Amino acid sequence: MNYKKPTKAIITDAGFASRFLPITKTIPKAMLPLGNRPVIELVAAECRAAGIEDLILVVTPEGKAIYEDYFNNPASRAKTLLYSQGKQDRFASVEELLSHPKPTIIVQDPSLPYGNGSPIASAKDLIDKDEAFIVCYSDDVVFGPSAVKDLLDSFEQHPDARAIIGAQLVPHEEIKKYASVDYDPETEVLKGLVEKPAPEDAASDLASYGRYLLTPEIFEFLSPDHTGLDAELWTADAIARLIPTGQVYTKKTSGLWMTTGDPRNYAFAQAKYLLDHEPFADEYRDFINHN
Repeated sequence: MNYKKPTKAIITDAGFASRFLPITKTIPKAMLPLGNRPVIELVAAECRAAGIEDLILVVTPEGKAIYEDYFNNPASRAKTLLYSQGKQDRFASVEELLSHPKPTIIVQDPSLPYGNGSPIASAKDLIDKDEAFIVCYSDDVVFGPSAVKDLLDSFEQHPDARAIIGAQLVPHEEIKKYASVDYDPETEVLKGLVEKPAPEDAASDLASYGRYLLTPEIFEFLSPDHTGLDAELWTADAIARLIPTGQVYTKKTSGLWMTTGDPRNYAFAQAKYLLDHEPFADEYRDFINHN
């Protein structure tokens, strides 16, 4: 069967984020800011730019209340004060945030193994059986054109798809950090994923990252009896099991993908955001260049 075009996106932030301790013992990783907005809001905005407003956030038990507060709290006291001072412009970003439909926020199923596939499996009951859906890892941000839109466009071209993976070229020496994509450039059919290969063994310099269009068929393989490396449940493993159908595709996305999943790369993404969005970008650039 062919599936309906996605109207829902699952955004995941259910790990321990141990590389950011101690801050992440209190604040979920995707609530760390780029400028004055948390990473999760930028991912949500990317989905909305592609026309997807029905968002499902899968989070930790500790993070659930924080996310619910962020996306629902009207900040009435701050609004009253700022309006009384004639500083309504400072509150505009809050009003814009609250103008969107509220995401559904759930906790990852504690019965599932650790792994990046478990948050997706936790949202199974919220996904229609006849509809494809989007998955975004919240520690991957995309600057420029929406990668989610790219996936939806690819689905228009490949309505038989069982899965479509977002991918982007990385420097040859960097492919060892990612899953190297083996695919047919003409048909875009995915032939395989080589996880963290030595550069000389990589199928290509095209790296898979946290943007996927999936179908309910994936849930058959996102279960505790399909764990992989380190007894974890991996999304890539589940997708690999769909490859023999010949209906798994690769989409080279057009926006700039950056990860925020570790302090080093988070710092680079922060710099990119500030240089692109803040009025003090030139001063910031001068400071970096002279210090």
